Amino acid sequence: MVQFTDTELPNIIQLENVSQSYDGGNSYIIQDFNLLIEDHPNRGQFVVLLGMSGSGKSTILRYVSGLQKPSSGIVKVHDKLITDESRVSMVFQQYSSFPWMTVQENVALGLQFKGLDEKTRREKAQEMIEMVGLAGHENKYAQYPTLSGGQLQRVAIARSLLANPEILLMDEPFGALDIKTRLQMQELLIELWEKFHSTVIFVTHDIAEAVYLGDDVYIMKSAPSKIVEHIKIDLPLHRTRELKRERHFMELVQDVEDRMVQVASLD
Repeated sequence: MVQFTDTELPNIIQLENVSQSYDGGNSYIIQDFNLLIEDHPNRGQFVVLLGMSGSGKSTILRYVSGLQKPSSGIVKVHDKLITDESRVSMVFQQYSSFPWMTVQENVALGLQFKGLDEKTRREKAQEMIEMVGLAGHENKYAQYPTLSGGQLQRVAIARSLLANPEILLMDEPFGALDIKTRLQMQELLIELWEKFHSTVIFVTHDIAEAVYLGDDVYIMKSAPSKIVEHIKIDLPLHRTRELKRERHFMELVQDVEDRMVQVASLD
């Protein structure tokens, strides 16, 4: 199993001996799960979780977001236990915007919960809307087919970043998109990550996507879930599509694939 070393860098996300049982402890979906993500000031980091279906990847994100509590163990953000008041926004594969609200209202929602006045919310939301390429759509209702799938995910990303630019949790956010839109969203995410220096935790089943976006790739086994592989992606921080054609990139993809196959044999 992967061992995590706590360095002098500040901790941003910690899961310590986390377990999840739905039958009173007779069996565990997740058991003694540990993950430490340290803060990298003025750079951020991009962490990717890989694993077979049912390995608990989405559940780990739900712990960090505060949407779910484990049966046992500790979950901390910035060295503080998660509370209802300190939840972290999350971008899902399913479109999560409120269809009866406009794009601008959806993006500003987190600021409303923080008590900011309407004028400030509107101004800050508009800045983020323009940043994610939705200028001109701010007064449209956030629903399909008024907006495309890619546009709805841009709304979700804008809302999450405006509410908490330090941490971005993404659960297969591009899984339902066509290939052209998916590639566009990858480029947008890289651009936003470089701008905000966020800590991103990203769940995907796409190995090439994991290598292209990630700094650190963690592979999880199932039943009970644990991290069993850590691959450091030694590619330049600034990623471009040309990188995907380089030999080293393809070697990294093959290495991650081989390790995924080995881990799958443990399940």
